[in-house]
Amino acid sequence: MAQGDFSILLTTDQNLQHQQNLQQAGVAVVVLIAASNRLPDLVPLMPEARSVLSIIVSGEVIEVRSHAITTVGND
Repeated sequence: MAQGDFSILLTTDQNLQHQQNLQQAGVAVVVLIAASNRLPDLVPLMPEARSVLSIIVSGEVIEVRSHAITTVGND
């Protein structure tokens, strides 16, 4: 994964943390987990996703679900 000009990646890919070395990539990842990847299912997650932007650190993965935020370890 090339870092480029961003420090936080917002994705729906729940396997990204197993496919990429996020510590080495130097990015933080927010994973949106919804019933589908369709916009109507993702929009309700935005308030919680925005709230983690100020606390997430490089190399960290945080999952955002409806009414739940989960920090995932990088094993």
